Amino acid sequence: VQLQASGGGLVQAGGSVRLSCAPSDRTFSDYTMGWFRQAPGKEREFVAAIRFRDGVTRYGATVKGRFTISRDNAKNTVYLQMTSLKPEDTALYYCAAGRRLILSSIMSQTSYGNWGQGTQVTVSS
Repeated sequence: VQLQASGGGLVQAGGSVRLSCAPSDRTFSDYTMGWFRQAPGKEREFVAAIRFRDGVTRYGATVKGRFTISRDNAKNTVYLQMTSLKPEDTALYYCAAGRRLILSSIMSQTSYGNWGQGTQVTVSS
């Protein structure tokens, strides 16, 4: 499955941005969609994930309470609503898809077999 992420940009601290990810496979009910991010000089970090078949979500500790992941089955799209943004949220954000993931594995990037190209989010102070 191919993934197309969009919605990044430059935003001031405290602002909001919504990222979108649209997988090419329309039979994605078996998939878990995840967002990861990587800042310069840092390792890739788990941000959030949603399992399509039941809507179960998970969040990374640094974004919990500020970011919300959701899905629109009719539009075949996953969203990451990012609020109360901080300069440390600046990173390249990647959308990823993994098939038939169990809950204990959805926060691990190695569980995801398909990755999008990344979209840059820059938060200015």
